[in-house]
Parts: sequence; C-alpha cells; structure tokens
Amino acid sequence: MSTTNILSTTPQASCCGPDCCGGEEQKRRSQADEVAVAVREKYGSTAKSRLSSNDAGVRAVAEAFGYSTEELSSIPAEANMGLSCGNPTAMASLKPGEVVVDLGSGGGLDVFLAAERVGPTGRAIGIDMTPEMIALARKNAQRGPGGKPITNVEFIEGQIDAVPLPAATADVIVSNCVINLATDKQAVFREMFRVLKPGGRVAVSDIALKRDLPPELASDLQAYVGCIAGAIMIEEYRAGLTSAGFEQVVVVDAGSDLNAYAMVDGQAACCPPAITSSTGLPIAQPDVHGGLSELLKKYNVSDYAASVKVYAVKPRA
Repeated sequence: MSTTNILSTTPQASCCGPDCCGGEEQKRRSQADEVAVAVREKYGSTAKSRLSSNDAGVRAVAEAFGYSTEELSSIPAEANMGLSCGNPTAMASLKPGEVVVDLGSGGGLDVFLAAERVGPTGRAIGIDMTPEMIALARKNAQRGPGGKPITNVEFIEGQIDAVPLPAATADVIVSNCVINLATDKQAVFREMFRVLKPGGRVAVSDIALKRDLPPELASDLQAYVGCIAGAIMIEEYRAGLTSAGFEQVVVVDAGSDLNAYAMVDGQAACCPPAITSSTGLPIAQPDVHGGLSELLKKYNVSDYAASVKVYAVKPRA
C-alpha cells in the first residue's frame, strides 16, 4: 500500500522484540478498524440523506463524471446520491444475458443501468457492506420504469474483500469510487479474480494518485472516507491487478475534475461527513464549509489524484 495513505503514515519503530512488533501491528489494525467503521457510518448516513437525482447538485456531479441525462432518467432518482467518480457501465460493453457484479453498489445506480443492458436473460448483483444502502437499493428496485419492479437485480450485504458469491459467478465486475476505500486492496483484487468467470472482465471507475499527497491530507481520516487518502498510486493499482492474475490491465486518468463534488451541498469529496475518532486521528468537521473542505481550499485535489478508468481481463486458461 502506498506510504501516503492513512494506514501507513506512522513511522515503523525499530522492532527489538515480539512486544514491539505486536504493538505496531495492533496499532495498524486499530486504524484499519476505525477506517472501516468510519466508512460504514458515513455511507449509512448517506443512505438516509434523501440525496437524489432530483437535487441539481447531485445530478450535476453524476453528469460531470459521465452519466447522460437519459441514463439518470431511466433509473430511480434515489439510486444516485452524487457518489460516483465515473460511469463504469459505459465502458463495460455489457451484452444481453451477462451476469454483472457491482462492488460497493450503494443505492443501485450502476446495478440498475447494468440490468437494463444485460436484459431479462441477464442479472446484475450489487454487493455493499452497509445495511442502510442495501435496504435503499432494494427499495429502489421496487420503483423501476413505470413504477414496475426491476426483477433482474439482487442486492447482497457483504465486504468487497470477501465477496459472498461463488467462484466464477460473473462475466463482468464493475465498481464506482469504492475500491479506494478498502483497507486491503490486494484482497479486493484477488476476490475480483475469483468471482469472475474465465475470460471475464473488469470495468471500474475509481480514484488513484498521480503523486504523493501532502501529509495533512494523507493523514486525515475524513480525507480517507472522502475517497482521497485511501487511494493508491496509478502504477500500484496496475501492479496490484497484474499480481492478482489479470491480463490486459489498463489504468488511465479519465481527466475529470474531482472538485465537481463541491456541487453537492453538504458533501466533502464523495461522502457527506461526520465522525468522532477513537484513536486520535484528525477528522474533518461535519459540513462542506469545515474540515476536509478547509484542506481542499489549500490543495487542489486534482493535482494529486485522478478519476481513473480501470480495465482488466481474467485469462481463459
């Protein structure tokens, strides 16, 4: 993992015995646990926020990252909460009858778009660790076009580094601005490889780093929850997928302006804020005018991070 992110900003002490090494490992695990709790709480609160495509700012964020007016109008408004950093279904080349798995599916935005593309003979499955998001997505599935339920979708609560699906389930894996939040990204890459069928493909939108973050951003928990401090270098992303077994790996800067998130009132980066730290890690204030937004006044995040398009293929043999 990159030395710029919050889980590796603490200098490694010289280890002269098992107690010392155990202490460092315990501290690292404690920080990882806190990040996981923070992410779960933030996304849980977002699911209850009632943000939707009916809000001009939310719609503007989605359109800034590649969703068309037609796409947004074709799905339940509450499926879009302005959390995207790209449009993975647009680059997935989905075909009728395929099975698509969305890692970190939120309110169902990309699941519903994928379901339309794969048609009634296909299936779209959303995986999300947040019970509130799963409940919202299932509710949204009952409010499809013309008020009819969307029947070729399924939403499952689970972790993206331990996906609750059998091996070789999916033809395609998509994800949108979520893998950067995982504390063990290599485990996520291995799970993506396991869940894909031989010859299956990855189409992911995410945040990755172009260069090291300033220490003030790299060590801020809200910046992690806001999809910045947890991001890894573009080359590290590419190497991680290759190490997991993928071929034809491409990770490219999409050229989008990450400051688009400022268009959603009450949001800091991709997630609306507010958490209290138990381990002393600095946390942003709970609105867009404090905390992380104060840091982002000092730093143009697009100088350091990029919305990236990620594509990879699992070999057939």
